[in-house]
Amino acid sequence: MDAILDRLRAANAEFQSRFPGESEKRQPVHTVYGGAHLFKSTTAARIGEIALRSLRDYAPDAGTFAGALGLSGPASLHEEVYRRVEAKLRREAVEDFRIDFEDGFGSRPDAEEDEAARTAATETAKGMKAGTLPPFIGIRVKSLSEENKRRSLRTLERFVTALVEQAGGRLPENFVATLPKITHEGQVAAFVEALELLEKRLSLPAGALKMEFMIETPQSLFGAGGEIALPGYLAVAKGRCVAAHFGTYDFTASVNITAEHQTMDHPSCDFARHIMKVALAGTPIWLSDGATNVMPVGPHKGKELTERQKRENVEAVHRAWKLNADHVRHSLRHAYYQGWDLHPAQLPVRYGALYSFFLEGLDAASARLRNFIEKAAQATLVGDVFDDAATGQGLLNYFLRALNCGAIAEAEIAATGLTLEEIQTRSFMKILDGRKGR
Repeated sequence: MDAILDRLRAANAEFQSRFPGESEKRQPVHTVYGGAHLFKSTTAARIGEIALRSLRDYAPDAGTFAGALGLSGPASLHEEVYRRVEAKLRREAVEDFRIDFEDGFGSRPDAEEDEAARTAATETAKGMKAGTLPPFIGIRVKSLSEENKRRSLRTLERFVTALVEQAGGRLPENFVATLPKITHEGQVAAFVEALELLEKRLSLPAGALKMEFMIETPQSLFGAGGEIALPGYLAVAKGRCVAAHFGTYDFTASVNITAEHQTMDHPSCDFARHIMKVALAGTPIWLSDGATNVMPVGPHKGKELTERQKRENVEAVHRAWKLNADHVRHSLRHAYYQGWDLHPAQLPVRYGALYSFFLEGLDAASARLRNFIEKAAQATLVGDVFDDAATGQGLLNYFLRALNCGAIAEAEIAATGLTLEEIQTRSFMKILDGRKGR
């Protein structure tokens, strides 16, 4: 049997290396993107100001906010959600920002894009020094299609070089380069090679430049032979990939869905999300959903508005907020805890939908996890087989995600009967092992 066990040990080790589990790092709950030509070192703060003003203008109280988003539960829950959303917008409205050279920038002359890359890098370096950048930041270049490949890598090189030179040889914390519209493995391999060359030339540590996949085409999901493509992308990324983002509108367009029906909750999008979820399960890759493209903006502009015009503005914003909230909750039900936001006025919805999603069931989940841990620990202690670890892990995941997005505070963990350190093990079985040892 020793030979069998040795081979099994090697096979198990290989499996563990390929599927080490979820990342223990903080995942941003959203990515806000904006054209590179508009980016400033103070952009995140400015977005936060606009987001907070939109909350106060269109939902000055918890009841109005809850009604606009269609939140359920008692008034006390709505008050708590509103309080936490308002505090989040003041403290850290933008968690992740993508300086965009693709859809948000468009096709421009080379000289103009070169200048935008240099200017955006200068503003990023300025934000590093001033401490005004969001916790996560990066750039999105154009695709590596035959038409765009040279422009894409040229922008990558111009931006990263200028940034490192102006920032004293450093990169911002959690910096990432996003590769859009991937259609085959060779594009990922080429992008990784470009990142390696930049690291060597700029004397950056190996692996410092991280990347993200954007899944926006059928070929992003399936290879030419019908195999799921994502594991191959991950292999050629050589440990550099940190996330995979779903592109709702490019994907639906690529499978011939008409514009009227290109929505976040279209069944074809759920199909793609599930493929991504299953293909990348057990890896540290974060998954992110797309964006709601209906902007919460009133039809009437100016200061001298009639009462009817003001009312129509509120109604338009509330309709867009409700749609956005429904999309965020749809993503959450499918275990996508990150998404894209396109407008500052979408940020109150992002946090409102997130916080209500977790807070609605907080008391029940706390009691259930506490009872579950006690029974499981007792069964383990007396030598019984406890065969429902998956349920325990599911409950634990609820609290891990709620903590990550800021829906609950560390102090609220106490109601589960667990310590913060136990929660942070991220493993139900490790918690049981630790308690058995005690």
